[in-house]
Amino acid sequence: MADFLSPFLLSPFLTALIFLIFIMLGGILITFSVHLIPVGGAPAAMAQATGVGTGTTQLAAGAGLTGLLVTVSVSALTDSFLMVLLLGGIGSAIMISLVMLVSNAGYIYGVGCPPASGKAARDPITKDRQDIYVSKGTEGHGVPTVCFVSGLIGGFFGGVGGALIFESLSQIGVGGLLTSPYAAVSLITMISIAIFFVNAVIASYNIGGTIEGFHDPKIKKLPRCVLVSAAVTFFCGLLSLIAFYNLGGFA
Repeated sequence: MADFLSPFLLSPFLTALIFLIFIMLGGILITFSVHLIPVGGAPAAMAQATGVGTGTTQLAAGAGLTGLLVTVSVSALTDSFLMVLLLGGIGSAIMISLVMLVSNAGYIYGVGCPPASGKAARDPITKDRQDIYVSKGTEGHGVPTVCFVSGLIGGFFGGVGGALIFESLSQIGVGGLLTSPYAAVSLITMISIAIFFVNAVIASYNIGGTIEGFHDPKIKKLPRCVLVSAAVTFFCGLLSLIAFYNLGGFA
């Protein structure tokens, strides 16, 4: 079990409850992160909207799974719970940053349009004027500074959320039938990926198309999505703990 929780752990079941709450928090962080990543979908692929030209779920899952791979690697090298979360978030942030950077290179040098958003006359961060650079009939194009920063933050929180789910399940452990540590890690990784995709899809349906980041008006729809995410992730985490218990109890 995690060392920083040892003073509060009275029984394996209380420990499982604490980590179940952590799993739920991880799901909420994933949902929050998806709303911050600039996704333009098919319109962005045609340079008619800002963001990366792919779907919400695919982009969020790509960033999150990268962070999850980092988490699995780091957890094998250190027992620090916080270090695993931090590096998982950094890995995810690096991945989404590279995706946005390459997308901008394609928009600027391939399509020949400047990154500009139609949601705000001036970039909320740089204060540079954007409206005069938005092509007629579009909602913007490329990944402007505010979208890039929002995506960077979103990627980090998504990676932390995925890492929190994985590490919580790892701290509970699997005994009994899964005597091989490789089998246990494989099972925990698959469950973490499944919970990540569930939350990514929930957020995708809540967004309903494209989103630019924290400055987009659609961010106002986040609170109800958080409630749904918390309920669904808690249920998924509970099923995971029941499965773990049936496999031999908590380690």
